[in-house]
Amino acid sequence: MIQTAVRRRPLFALISSRLIAFLAVLGPGFITANVDNDPGGILTYSQAGAQFGYQLLWTLIPTTIALIVVQEMAARMGAITGKGLSDLIREEFGLRATFFTMVVLGMADFGNIIAEFAGLASGMGIFGISKYLVVPLGAVLVWTLIVRGRYKPVERILIIASLVYFAYPISAFLAKPEWNVAIKQTFLPTLSTNPSYLVVIVGLIGTTITPWMQFYLQAAVVEKGIDARHYGLCRLDVITGCIVTDVIAFFIVVACGATIYHSAHPEITDVAQAAVALRPFAGKFASVLFAVGLVNASLLSAAILPLATSYNICEGLGFESGIDKRFHEAPVFYWLYTLLIGGGAAFVLIPQLPLLKFILFSQVANGILLPFVLVYMLLLVNRPRLMGAYKNKFWQNIVAWTTAVVMIVLTVALLYNMVQGL
Repeated sequence: MIQTAVRRRPLFALISSRLIAFLAVLGPGFITANVDNDPGGILTYSQAGAQFGYQLLWTLIPTTIALIVVQEMAARMGAITGKGLSDLIREEFGLRATFFTMVVLGMADFGNIIAEFAGLASGMGIFGISKYLVVPLGAVLVWTLIVRGRYKPVERILIIASLVYFAYPISAFLAKPEWNVAIKQTFLPTLSTNPSYLVVIVGLIGTTITPWMQFYLQAAVVEKGIDARHYGLCRLDVITGCIVTDVIAFFIVVACGATIYHSAHPEITDVAQAAVALRPFAGKFASVLFAVGLVNASLLSAAILPLATSYNICEGLGFESGIDKRFHEAPVFYWLYTLLIGGGAAFVLIPQLPLLKFILFSQVANGILLPFVLVYMLLLVNRPRLMGAYKNKFWQNIVAWTTAVVMIVLTVALLYNMVQGL
């Protein structure tokens, strides 16, 4: 018995030390993946469930794999080179390529930031609170958190905020779905030639991998000081985040598929509509949880997306950047962040402004930039001079290039559908 206890102690100590080490590295991958479930993503998943029930759940498996592949490459480059993605693009491909990514990502992210504050206004509107109150307050809250905070405390707050996404699984269970049907359709694809079905598939995959994620994740890995010694745990952080974010997406689809899909008006154009539509079927509590999830997603995304743009521009132009630096140490970084937050919030407050067109424009800009970012990443991660023994292996290149080609084709299809709808 004494020998057993002695054996157990080292095992417990080993597990405890590994867990502590993982928690120390946890952050960049987990936060980046969860912010991917922004109001636009939540709307896309809600539409999938509302229009097609559980039929599109199978798409979450390949999209999760694709997300892991791309995010892992970005995190690996940050850990091994100690440089952000924009920094590497400038050094390896020149100023023209860097300027192109800066301009297009800046335009895309500004539209996305408008969408985040619009989502905040919609979510709080469910509780009867005016956007003229919540949007300025939300902007000040987000600005204060990032500009006045330090990296580690800010990261902890963002991780805690990411946990609020678990409101969606609770909403899904309250909706009392047919779990046997949902699980079956997760693993057995339901194929259709219905144009709307194909458009939603493209939207689901297109909302999973976006350009800003790669710039933010790589910069966050560098700022946290993660290097080759910690990369194994960093990779686990990335994989955990990617799985969690698509599990949340699964429950959003299930919640809407179990309720709104069976109503007379399955098509929704706003996430707040989904929250309100849940009420007759799943009860007020489920509806409130859905709305709380939307508000949280809006604030979290409004904090992170301007950071991605600020990192990108400052790295590309050689300015100081980072949350751990004070305003006077990185003035360009923080002024960019301030202008993006203030501008995005102000646009939402302008009466009769066609916000949908701005959001649509940002999606088009994302679609134009994504193929370039994926190709840049694949070229960079395969350079022995940069990555050494950590460059892509043969099988990783097969998976990564396949993912890139599929994403490029689907992005072109998404852009075509957007243009057709104009």
